[in-house]
Amino acid sequence: MAFSANAHWRDSARAARFFFVDARAAFPLLLFLLHMRWWTFGLAIVTMIFFALLEKYGFTVVVFGRWLRNFMAGPAKSAHAWWKK
Repeated sequence: MAFSANAHWRDSARAARFFFVDARAAFPLLLFLLHMRWWTFGLAIVTMIFFALLEKYGFTVVVFGRWLRNFMAGPAKSAHAWWKK
């Protein structure tokens, strides 16, 4: 994806990337580079696959977190706080 030399301020909302990988996956990759073990390698690979799948389905990490919270809460939402009953 090539961008013009006169990029606009609204381009700042684009997701940060580390080559072809989402920049959020760089932390486990850094952890692997600093502590080379099989489990850190596996963690880095799983994290990169997770972020690739999120991107494939059009989710960001924040949107996925909200979706997961909504999924775990279920369809019934209480209108009153449970501690005020």
